[in-house]
Amino acid sequence: MIKINQNGPPTLSENAMVSPTLVFFLIHSMQIGVGILGFQRYISMDAGYDAWVSILVSGIFMHILLWMIYQILQDSQGDIVSVHNEIYGKYIGSFLSFVLSIYYLLLSLTVLRTFIEVLQVWIFPRMNIWIFSFLFLLLAYYFASGGFRVVAGICLISVILGLPIMVLFFYAIQYGHVENLFPIVNHSLLEILNATKTATLSFLGIELLLVYYPFIKKPESSKKWAHHGLFLTTMIYLGTALVSFIYFSEKGIQNVIWPTLSLWKMVELPFVERFEYLGIGMWVYVILPNICLALWTASRIPKRIFNIKQKWVLIVYFAFLFLASILLKSREMIDMLNDWAGKIGFYILLYIPVLFVLQKISQRVRNRYAKSN
Repeated sequence: MIKINQNGPPTLSENAMVSPTLVFFLIHSMQIGVGILGFQRYISMDAGYDAWVSILVSGIFMHILLWMIYQILQDSQGDIVSVHNEIYGKYIGSFLSFVLSIYYLLLSLTVLRTFIEVLQVWIFPRMNIWIFSFLFLLLAYYFASGGFRVVAGICLISVILGLPIMVLFFYAIQYGHVENLFPIVNHSLLEILNATKTATLSFLGIELLLVYYPFIKKPESSKKWAHHGLFLTTMIYLGTALVSFIYFSEKGIQNVIWPTLSLWKMVELPFVERFEYLGIGMWVYVILPNICLALWTASRIPKRIFNIKQKWVLIVYFAFLFLASILLKSREMIDMLNDWAGKIGFYILLYIPVLFVLQKISQRVRNRYAKSN
């Protein structure tokens, strides 16, 4: 019979921790994935070409949330399991933590199945889903079971390999029309706010810090690196959106499912005729850390709650992701998966300020109770 443990702040050996500078790569690598391949279409549906303003607003909003996450974790000196147990008690706190674990698992499934769809549409129309899914998940399981330092190393490599590919997004500038962006801000505030909500879904990933925070050496020193990683993400999304807006017409971009991949078709290199094929192939190195980090954080929470070996949780989650990726066959089902993952992720982000306030209230109540005794 599995028992719920007390879930105090975890004590870790220094060999299991990572340098504060690696938080830059952990934050950035989780935010850049399948979302950047088609986010321009969705934000332009809300606010047209003024949607680039919503990216800046979303970036500022995410910086505020990131600051709150650090405040929550620094006050607790633990992870989200410790925070929940301090505020809600052992049983309710463990339940909420487990819900967060399922959300992280949903993120893994969304990234995996969406990328498989990209491969099917652009490169391998007759590809067997179960073969690629099994092999890709097997690789993700191998890295996740190696521990957090291994996962952090994969995130570092993905950023190094991914940045040169993302620079090629800007190749299409020479074919664009800057006048598409004018007049600036000719949409209502409500439309821009709706686009901000949509753009915020592309920034999902900072909430994983709630789990791996104890694995950072001198975590207070990592705060600036986390914000630097988030700032780079904001600039990449902003640049990609602007290039897409000056290249596509406002109505045209809303009919393109993956505008970023269409931009790759413009790239002309003497040794590659269809660069989008090479780009999608290289994008595997960008997608892999998304799944590895989300899978590791998802499995870490049950380990903390039930005091069981993390590898057993990884095996169960591996089986779930494999079966779910096979069952999700149609485009409508994949769209529904992305829609639900985005909505849940948005409410998770809104939960962070609530958690921040509740923790402050809880600390004040405990301090008053301690003084009265």
